[in-house]
Amino acid sequence: MQGMTPVARINAIAGAIPVTDVDKDYRTWAQGKLSDPREARLFGRMAERSGIEHRWSVLGDQASLEPDRFYTRDAQPTTAERMAVYAREAPKLALEAIAGLGELGAITHLVVSSCTGFVAPGVDQIIARALGLPGDVERLVVGFMGCYAGVTALRTAGHIVRSRPDARVLVVAVELCSLHLQVDAGLESTLAMAQFSDGAAAAIVSADGMGLALCDGFSGMLEESDSLITWTIGDTGFAMSLSGEVPGRLAAALSEPEIAGKVVNGRGADDIGAWAVHPGGKSILDAVERAFALPQGALAESREVLRSCGNMSSATILFVLEQIMTRRPESGVALAFGPGLAMEGFRFHWTEGDAA
Repeated sequence: MQGMTPVARINAIAGAIPVTDVDKDYRTWAQGKLSDPREARLFGRMAERSGIEHRWSVLGDQASLEPDRFYTRDAQPTTAERMAVYAREAPKLALEAIAGLGELGAITHLVVSSCTGFVAPGVDQIIARALGLPGDVERLVVGFMGCYAGVTALRTAGHIVRSRPDARVLVVAVELCSLHLQVDAGLESTLAMAQFSDGAAAAIVSADGMGLALCDGFSGMLEESDSLITWTIGDTGFAMSLSGEVPGRLAAALSEPEIAGKVVNGRGADDIGAWAVHPGGKSILDAVERAFALPQGALAESREVLRSCGNMSSATILFVLEQIMTRRPESGVALAFGPGLAMEGFRFHWTEGDAA
């Protein structure tokens, strides 16, 4: 192995979700809030077809949309109030996910992705102190990149391991999307929020042991698409704008040889053993499936994570990869989409020991 580039691999992944399921309560509230009967009926149909059965919130009892709770007081919670919850709850959920990894070993680097909150000292420092990591552990925060930030965090860990073979990188993605409900939003925003959920995931990336080898990465941005997905900081949290054009634009882009080629890298789509696609919504998964003519069941893990957890922004791709790891695929592609409209991904395969 001397002189060879180390093979970075994901040794383990673990996820954590809060205990409060908010999906049914939100659907009832949203339909009652939309004053236009046509919009209320449309919301109901879209929610039923969403492929989502459960979404989770750290707000606990305050997540209820009954009167006088967090979102149903006389005034919407301010950004400061929402960030106070983030500062308290994000590290707790992240540490719960990390605990699921078991023995961490000697961590040399910590990479954290999150786009649903800000606090300083950051979540990275809070996690490092809670775990008792040495003060010289190198830390990096991937912030505000949205749903594809989990891919970026894992790729970054891979780069670290390839440049420093003795590195053992702890990757954490934690998102509290439920903190950003906009009570006075219209149909489009109400539908967008019906997809999002809270969750955290953690992974160990190193050059030793078995796991999912992190191979070459790829990126892409669609021209004239910067208004399709936006995430704007306002006085009442972060307002999400998600255009209904996204699935169609995405399907069209993935059908273009240049972009599709980045994903499959000269192979036939049916030669790829595992597809870890970020479930940004059922229509997104359908668009990927159509674009690559994937067989039924090819996105089973992505659809199951969407059904049971909703869209947890950057943490979601790690939940999908956790399920895929159990079948030790010979080849695979991880793919996520987010603000821009942009695409981030990497190829992977199962590796045993020092095998490439």
